[in-house]
Amino acid sequence: MARPDTLFRSAEMSLVQLYVPTEIGRETVSALGEVGLMQFRDLNEETSAFQRTFTKEIRRLDNVERQLRFFAAQMEKNNISVRPVPGNGQLAAAPSSAEIDTLNQRAEAMEARIIQLNNSYETLQKRWVELIEYRWVLREAGGFFDRAHHQADDIRRGSTDEPTAPLLEDIENLPQTPGAGQGELSFQTMNIGFVSGVIPRERIAAFERILWRTLRGNLYMNQSEIEEPMTDPATGEDVHKNVFVIFAHGKEILSKIRKISESLGADLYSVDEDANLRRDQLLEVNNRISDLRSVLDNTKNTLDAELRMIANDLAGWMVVIKKEKAVYQTLNRFNYDAARKYLVAEGWLPKSALPLIQNTLREVTDQARIQVPSIMNELKTSRTPPTYIKTNKFTEGFQTIINAYGTAKYQEVNPGLATIVTFPFLFAVMFGDIGHGFLMALAAAAMIYYEKNLIGKKVQELFDMAFFGRYIMLLMGVFSIYTGFIYNDIFSKPVTLFESAWEWPEHFEKGQPIEATKKDGYVYPFGIDWNWHPAENNLLFTNSYKMKLSIIMGWAHMTYSLCLSQYNHRFFRSRIDTIGNFIPGMLFLQSIFGYLVMCMIYKWTVDWVAIGKPAPSLLNMLINMFLSPGTIEDQLYPGQKPIQIILTLIAAVCIPWMLLLKPLWLRHEHNKHRAQGYRGIGEVSRVSALGDDDDDHLNSRPSEDSDAVGHAFLAEELHEEEEFDFSEEMIHQVIHTIEFCLNCVSHTASYLRLWALSLAHAQLSAVLWTMTIGLAFGPTGTLGVIMTVVLFAMWFTLTIAILVVMEGTSAMLHSLRLHWVEAMSKFFIGDGVPFEPFSFTLLLEEESAG
Repeated sequence: MARPDTLFRSAEMSLVQLYVPTEIGRETVSALGEVGLMQFRDLNEETSAFQRTFTKEIRRLDNVERQLRFFAAQMEKNNISVRPVPGNGQLAAAPSSAEIDTLNQRAEAMEARIIQLNNSYETLQKRWVELIEYRWVLREAGGFFDRAHHQADDIRRGSTDEPTAPLLEDIENLPQTPGAGQGELSFQTMNIGFVSGVIPRERIAAFERILWRTLRGNLYMNQSEIEEPMTDPATGEDVHKNVFVIFAHGKEILSKIRKISESLGADLYSVDEDANLRRDQLLEVNNRISDLRSVLDNTKNTLDAELRMIANDLAGWMVVIKKEKAVYQTLNRFNYDAARKYLVAEGWLPKSALPLIQNTLREVTDQARIQVPSIMNELKTSRTPPTYIKTNKFTEGFQTIINAYGTAKYQEVNPGLATIVTFPFLFAVMFGDIGHGFLMALAAAAMIYYEKNLIGKKVQELFDMAFFGRYIMLLMGVFSIYTGFIYNDIFSKPVTLFESAWEWPEHFEKGQPIEATKKDGYVYPFGIDWNWHPAENNLLFTNSYKMKLSIIMGWAHMTYSLCLSQYNHRFFRSRIDTIGNFIPGMLFLQSIFGYLVMCMIYKWTVDWVAIGKPAPSLLNMLINMFLSPGTIEDQLYPGQKPIQIILTLIAAVCIPWMLLLKPLWLRHEHNKHRAQGYRGIGEVSRVSALGDDDDDHLNSRPSEDSDAVGHAFLAEELHEEEEFDFSEEMIHQVIHTIEFCLNCVSHTASYLRLWALSLAHAQLSAVLWTMTIGLAFGPTGTLGVIMTVVLFAMWFTLTIAILVVMEGTSAMLHSLRLHWVEAMSKFFIGDGVPFEPFSFTLLLEEESAG
């Protein structure tokens, strides 16, 4: 029987072999994807993707997926929303092959229809834009021509001195054109041609410079801005354009102007010089625009109707295709037994899920009504299984914190369980404030209350991160309220829950310092006495108090973490790690810092004022304990000298103990087995479906029960016959010993961040209160009301932004570091392989997240 899956260790895993009839291969894999508890191995690693069995089906599904993405892009372009699938697309039954074929045919037909409508609409829209531009050219060109004729008449009459029209200088003696009005000259008579069109506004400056330099100023150009932007049919973007008319002599020059215009993206339009003909052109363009607008609207309505019809089912189709594609990709990992017409698969799954997988295989066989059932065999192997830690919506966030550092090795102690308590508590030590903790807990409780409506929705990146860690936030807020009561701090103000243990004198002299006296026989019941808040020496008291608490909590956290390493050693039956690493490491830690913590607690229990002795410095005591063994400056307790000498000797002995015992013992065992001619540990023959190249030759725990095989996978550091190297083992142990001894000092000092950030948070809260809402309590009347409202809004906003969000993020990161570095380095290996099952749920979650 498999032991229940817990958060303390990863689940026991089994390697199984499946024999699935080819007739129900697709349905079986689809059912296993709905269960989502099996990680399939690739049995065709040497086969390229193009040579695998179901490549043709995957290509067909890729094409359908492309078509569906095309529909989604068209809907986004036309502002049509897709109706989501209820329950994140977790369809209970897999579609049949006939339904997939029908969907494929329907998608092809709809794609052709949408492409046809889309092309027609874009063509009509492009023509409509051209007509709109043509209308603007006709309107603006008339004004250009009138001004040009007027300027020519002025030159002919000699009534202008303007030197900016060189093209019109030699027209005084030209005859009038028949049909022209009195005093009017035609451009044809003046041997002047023109080019008219529309050009994007951002290119007009470059257009003018190129024309001027190319034609050496032999042109006359008029332009005007089109008020309304033109929509580009290809991109759908609005483009601002200008109308231009350029006058010049000669066909070659006009040809150059046309080429330059077209090279800069200008659209050229022909305009008649005669006003009556222009009026007829404009009337014809307006009629064509009206007709084209009607056709455009009908085409757009038809296209939108088609897309809305597709939008109702598109999300469901996407889910079906993604699942079907994943099924065939998984089937490509199977081997095909041609003789028996079976598909052969291997994969990992939790041992507790074996009955569920067997029932699933049986149900698929029964539904298909075939006589040949699917067969599942559990295999024994020396390959390291993947790590699977079962979580729920509450524990998922805490486990993610651990997984961000590394995946636990198979069956080693999982730090995620302890993190549920230690992470929010260490955060709260740095963030201790009743008010700030209440705001954080309130925000987390609101997200939890509305989580059904918020799950799966993308609001904003920071909010999505907070929503994912909503249960972490809730515990951080609750623990902060608890530590806030210990610190007696709510928005930097004390809470008078109990009677103070200090009393102020009734009579005192002005200008003299006032000292409170302790009440006899009374101790403040919980936390810090509220009378310490207004005291001048409050900072000195809280500094000492929080600094010592930080050392005590750091020692407790590291001791607890070191004890977890012994759980690993005992579980994997590595006695040499217990004797050679855990015992000397624990003695070293406790002989120095455990002794320091005991001295702190003992020092608190002694009333040094009552006995008339100065309180000894624990820092000097610890320094002299190693630099001057046996030297006691200020005695803390009777018999202190011999105890410190003994503890110093123990710490000194633990260093060579930790350094030498394990390598020497491993070498002794190695030589003994060699001399006796035994096979190396880990060379026991096993039944495996993985082949010789996959066998890791890992050591085995003695197999007195059926669970023994899985417990041996982490014992790689034990002596192996063919791989043992004394020098390598010695170097590894030297590094471990140096790191452990130095880390005992540096990690203990690192926990002082609990004191530093707690002090900084309290002081920043006090400063913010004093400089904002504290200023509003002085003035009275209308000014006092206005200042109270304004300064309260400022205080509340800054409290949320700075003290809750920024300070909370800082404290969370420091708490994260204390877990990753100071605690997990004592026991966590973290080089496991994550369990990645074939699961439709995970597949759709990844797609929605992407």
